[in-house]
Amino acid sequence: MYNRNFLLSVSLISVLGFSACNTGLLGGEQPAAPAQPEAPPAPIVVDGVRTSYADVVEKTSPAVVRIEAEVKARRGSQTQFDLDDLFRQGPDQPQQRQQRPQIERGLGSGVIVSADGTILTNNHVVEGAEKITVLLADNKSFDAKLIGSDKPSDLAVLKIEAQNMPFLTLGNSDTVRIGDIVLAIGNPLGIGQTVTAGISSAKGRRTGLAYGSNNDSFEDFLQTDAPINRGNSGGALVNLNGELIGINSQILAGGPSGGNIGIGFSIPSNMAKSVMEQLLKDGRVRRGMLGVNIQNITEDTAKALELPDTSGVIVSNVRSGSSAEKAGLKRRDIITAINGEKIEDSNVLRNKVAGTLPGSEIKLSVIRDGTPVELTAVLDEYNVDGSGSPSSENNDGGTPNAQPQGGKLGLSLQPVTPQTARQLGITEGEGLVVTDVDQAGPSAEAGIARGDVVLEINRVGVKSVDDVQAALEKAGDRPVLMLIARRGGTVYLTVRPN
Repeated sequence: MYNRNFLLSVSLISVLGFSACNTGLLGGEQPAAPAQPEAPPAPIVVDGVRTSYADVVEKTSPAVVRIEAEVKARRGSQTQFDLDDLFRQGPDQPQQRQQRPQIERGLGSGVIVSADGTILTNNHVVEGAEKITVLLADNKSFDAKLIGSDKPSDLAVLKIEAQNMPFLTLGNSDTVRIGDIVLAIGNPLGIGQTVTAGISSAKGRRTGLAYGSNNDSFEDFLQTDAPINRGNSGGALVNLNGELIGINSQILAGGPSGGNIGIGFSIPSNMAKSVMEQLLKDGRVRRGMLGVNIQNITEDTAKALELPDTSGVIVSNVRSGSSAEKAGLKRRDIITAINGEKIEDSNVLRNKVAGTLPGSEIKLSVIRDGTPVELTAVLDEYNVDGSGSPSSENNDGGTPNAQPQGGKLGLSLQPVTPQTARQLGITEGEGLVVTDVDQAGPSAEAGIARGDVVLEINRVGVKSVDDVQAALEKAGDRPVLMLIARRGGTVYLTVRPN
């Protein structure tokens, strides 16, 4: 996908899979205790400065593997021919080789996370594979079994029949600091195991590419400038203690070849651990759901709501019958914490809720009209197959095409008629329909578009142009917060009137 001269691409093989099968449960003799690895050489330090990472590489690289996945080509794929065969065929001889099924082979990486041969990798590395082969650093190969996979996190767990395997211990990705030195280990472009070094560049990143484009993915990426290329997917991101802190998954690539530009993304080990444990226990991942639409709070939104700062996330919609509604959450509530843990970002809240099992009870700290409120919610279950349905916490937004117009807001509005209500799926007499938008006006800049319905201005419902004018006069020079109904949902947008 090209956008603004750069390519955001997901490697053919990425995301980690965790599967720690206990062979004792399968019958037979208990496996021998894994041999303790020899202590690696001490790091080389000159004048107080580390000059080599060889000790970390020696400790971690044996646990990083190459993965080859074979997938039958889709119908319509062109079949390649050997030139000798083409020359040998006479003019009347049928080209029988055209009918042979073609096999597509993908290359990626994986990480052994248990001595019994449990391997983490990306779902997209092994998805649809009919045969999966794992090659160790010493070139030994094993057929691998897919224990389980999870598209929303892009993680998968494999198992090979082996014992006393070298493995990496999962570190605590929450303790990773921006600026920490990290090493990326994998098999880029199929050339063989490669180690690159960099730093942790950012935390809590979201790209929206792990699974679809309708808020179906759950992402909390560690960003790194350690060079990562195609084939590194599913490989290891380790700290200088030799702990696994991430599974390399995506890159932001540029140039004609789509190469590395120093922006890579890894799934944090804590998320991977949670997914792995559920796949091993139940064969699937269950996620909690609150049932709200949420947005980050901008400076203009904070001013319009007379909030002291931009902390927390604002609730723009509460779904009927949801856990949120039963808990007493309301539109315009500001969620500031879950179970006492401060929430600064909508993606953080979404991941916290999803990372909690359905049926669990959570405590929500809320600011409602300036007053602190404590609520208790029992989470529903997120429906993985409900792509595009109201099954997850969403960050509302979007800016459809608009038509030019003018005015203080840069809008033309009209009351909702019975016909308009049927077309838009809203209640008759509720709000005002946007019939035109001045592209040079403040509403267009805020993202309001033709066909939107203005429900509220500064928390007051509007049903006529007079209501709008009164709300604007009351607001004075301050930004106005507008609640917009759009495509079955609602979203808050902040507009600075002319």
